Amino acid sequence: MSNFNRREFLKLTGGAIAATYAMSYGSFAIGGAQKKVVVIGGGIGGTTVAKYIRMADQGVEVTLIEPNKEYFTCFMSNEVLGGERAMDSIRFGYDGLKAHGVNVIHDTVSAIDAAARTVTTEGGQTLNYDRCIVSPGIDFKWDGIEGYDATVAETIPHAWKAGPQTVTLRKQLEAMKDGGTVVIAAPPNPYRCPPGPYERASLIAHYLKNHKPKSKIIILDPKDKFAKQGLFIAGWKKHYGYETDNSMISWVSGVGVEKLDAGNMTVSSAVEDVKGDVLNIIPAQKAGKIAFTAGLTNEKGWCPVDGKTFESSIHKNIHVIGDASVADPMPKSGYSANSQAKVCAEAVVALLSEKEPPQPAYVNTCYSLITPDDAISVAAVYNLVDGKINAIKGAGGLTPGYDKTTMDMRAREVKYAHSWFKNITHDVFG
Repeated sequence: MSNFNRREFLKLTGGAIAATYAMSYGSFAIGGAQKKVVVIGGGIGGTTVAKYIRMADQGVEVTLIEPNKEYFTCFMSNEVLGGERAMDSIRFGYDGLKAHGVNVIHDTVSAIDAAARTVTTEGGQTLNYDRCIVSPGIDFKWDGIEGYDATVAETIPHAWKAGPQTVTLRKQLEAMKDGGTVVIAAPPNPYRCPPGPYERASLIAHYLKNHKPKSKIIILDPKDKFAKQGLFIAGWKKHYGYETDNSMISWVSGVGVEKLDAGNMTVSSAVEDVKGDVLNIIPAQKAGKIAFTAGLTNEKGWCPVDGKTFESSIHKNIHVIGDASVADPMPKSGYSANSQAKVCAEAVVALLSEKEPPQPAYVNTCYSLITPDDAISVAAVYNLVDGKINAIKGAGGLTPGYDKTTMDMRAREVKYAHSWFKNITHDVFG
């Protein structure tokens, strides 16, 4: 981070938020009948907002509905693919949330009735709410690549929702012959975790370099540029021979995958056909299914919201946070979802007590590993200007290049990344 002292940033993102909730804890007493909030989705956004509403006012009844009993974080899952992290280390449950007094129901929401303020589940339950918060994450546009769908993805994985497909892709990499080719099909914008495909390529390359050095990775990318591009390419040059005859990584820009021949393990673009031994196809993305069912999406497949409260621009009393929301310029990331959830939680508690929501501030930081000893990061701070989320110029920063850093400093970034992972998962699930 070049323009913003890391200690100051951590103080802002951690201490200031904790102080805010320490001051507001229990300060929104609600008279009369107990107010009810239903949260849909137990990912980073949904779990955080449920916990922080209870922290702000224990008089609010909070119910979280999530079909899965365990959650696997997408962040740090690339370390699993690179063989540097155990799958169990990104697995979390909901006991911590229950300890905060949140009712957790493991079921799938089938409908939201905005007029009646009810949520219905596939299991047959109907819940009333005063405020509903939807954090559905992402879904995929399966029609974007001919021959690729949810069924095929079980054997040719996207692994863009961490879990069983992460394990499948790791096993395929382990089974691949030395001299094999890994093809990564990157998605078009916008999508979850902008630097994710390139960190994935980096850590897979590290594994191959040490275990299958004759192998290579081809990234087919419909985009002409990507997040942290300069830092990634510099790292690829340093560690993986990028742009030399022996490069382990090839990035092909402006070439998106249009068709898959699963039987022949071949992907096709408008330019050429590419055969791989391991295929990792990451499709174009949209908001999670319930957002469409509930009529919360716009023509682009995402959910427009009020940046101050994350209340839907389409349906009153329903808020949308995390990857599914339109919160530009904040990226679709786990830390963004965590930050948005805290803003939303305080806004909801204020609205339930018929008070004006406070002026929000938002943060995001994102770490990416190029090798297990070389990491980069970007951080940003945001405020609300004229009703729109705005990146504060000069706040945050980006890891400098190799000419301004030492490898000890880069290794320290790895330690910061792992510390961030430990802290945020405790904040969410603890």
